[in-house]
Order: sequence, then C-alpha cells, then structure tokens
Amino acid sequence: MKHSENKNKPKIIIIAGPTGVGKTRVAIEMAQKWGGNIIGADAIQVYRYMNIGSAKPDPHEQALVKHHMIDVVDPDEKFDAAMYVEMARPIIHHLYESKTPIFLAGGSGLYMKALTGGLFSQAQGNPSIRQKYKQMASEHGNAYLFEQLQKQDPLAASTIHPNDMVRIIRALEVFEITGRSIKEHHRDHQFADQPYHLLKIMINEDRKLLYDRIDQRVDQMIHNGLLKEVQSLIHRGYHCQLNAMQSIGYKHMCSFLNGQLDWNDTVRLMKRDSRRYAKRQFTWFRSDKSFIWSSCARIVSLYPQIHEFIHSNRNPSSANQPCMV
Repeated sequence: MKHSENKNKPKIIIIAGPTGVGKTRVAIEMAQKWGGNIIGADAIQVYRYMNIGSAKPDPHEQALVKHHMIDVVDPDEKFDAAMYVEMARPIIHHLYESKTPIFLAGGSGLYMKALTGGLFSQAQGNPSIRQKYKQMASEHGNAYLFEQLQKQDPLAASTIHPNDMVRIIRALEVFEITGRSIKEHHRDHQFADQPYHLLKIMINEDRKLLYDRIDQRVDQMIHNGLLKEVQSLIHRGYHCQLNAMQSIGYKHMCSFLNGQLDWNDTVRLMKRDSRRYAKRQFTWFRSDKSFIWSSCARIVSLYPQIHEFIHSNRNPSSANQPCMV
C-alpha cells in the first residue's frame, strides 16, 4: 500500500518560521501541553559543539521536552537532507508506535519538505560535471560560479545564497544534464511521497519587529560567548572551511579571527546576513500554501484545532486549510 493510501499514518504538527521568530518556545509549549516530543529541523543544530550560533535549545529547554535530531553528527561529517530523512523517519515511527504526539520544529524548509514529502530523485548526477564546477569555483571564486547560475538558471539563483556552493553546483549540474531548472524538477515532482498527516503552522511576525529581534539575538549570542565557541571548535580541529563552519555566525567569527574583518564589521554583517536569511525563509515557506500563519501571541487560538488534529480518529488529510491567524 502506498503511503498516501494509508489512513493510519503518523500525524505531525509542523512549527516553522524564520530565524529568531520564536519557534523553539512555541514548540516546547505545545509539546508540554500535549505530552509530545520535538524533532528538530535545523541544518546546523544537528552538529555537536555548535550550540550558541545555532540557537540550539539549551539544557533547560531540552530537559522540559525530549528533543530529537540535535547533536547527531560532528562538524566535519557530511550531512544533507537525505541523511536527515534517513535518521528522522525511524524516530517518527517509534513515536507513532508509542502514541507520542510529534512536533517538527525548525527553519530548514528543505529538511522539512524532504522528510514529510520525499526527496527529489530525478537527474541523479554526473560526478565529472560536478567536478568541473568545483574546479571553476576554485579557479574563479564563488561569486563567479553564482553569476553563471544567474545566467543559466535565474529561477534557481533567486532562491540560493551566493555562498551556498553545494546547492549552486547541484543546480548547475541538473541544468546541464536536463536543460531544465532544478526548481522545475522540484515543482514537477511535488515531493509526491506523503507518508504523514500534517498540520503545518508558520510562525510569523511584523518584519520590523522580527529584524529587531534578530539584531538583539545576535547581540545575545555574542554576549553568551559565540567567539569563544568558535575558538573552541577550531581548537578541536574543525577548520573554518568546513560547510558547517560556513553557516551564519560561525563564518563571521572565523573572518574576525582570521583578520579579514574588524569587530564592528563582524557584528554588523552577522546581523545583516541573519536578516537576509530570515527573508529567504519567508520566501520559502510562503510558497507552500498549506501553512497556517500565526503570530506567537495568537498561537493559542489554534489550540482547539491542534487538539482535534492529535486526538481525532478521522482521516485528517484536509486538516490544513490555509489561513492567517
């Protein structure tokens, strides 16, 4: 029987949103209320020792509610959406069997989409083409390769960060192999494998308020010792060129330690890049019309719907009706 035909499949409440919006607090409150567990969907929180810059739930928060998919690999280990799915799905199965409500919380739209809808499998890849683009980036720089993507596949370039070489190379590779944008392949595929019933909530706030919160959170991370955390990672042997260390906050501290930026520019650029990342997250989640949008302040108005979703024996496939709360 296909997943989509199985009415007795696990139910998952998704708590999504941009960085700094308050997803962790909302997810913890919900999981406490309904006795659930939280599965993280964050591309940096999966790494050990990267706590402050990833805004990882602190020990107190993790003691309140059981969290999964946090601290599962070292910073120098390869990790991607496929590995995330491979590790998270058995956890979902175990929680489903134990009748534990499941909350999927985070800001990585790709990880969420891969887990709940399946992985794009077309255009498996060509190592020689991939190596060609890696060599091109090595010789001409990341900016040059991003310019090539903008020329060949502007649709993909509009959703990929100029420094995300993994996704840039993948998009160029798919375009060269198929002659079509990787975004078109994603759209056609539509992540058709649907193994779960979903209630999808997007936490949204006024843009200016969110940006102010992001700036304050950067200040708090620095106050909490982000620079020392990066120094500790380097001392452990995790160099600044690792993909994990190129994430927001960590790459900025690396640039400061390497003498590429002074302190004021380090903080300013970290805030700017965090705000830009939040904007890209908004773009990603807005494209999914099945999300219910709510502010943190009004999230309690969704509690009856969440309760019904968790406890109803009916097929909840139509539970999500797009709306703003």
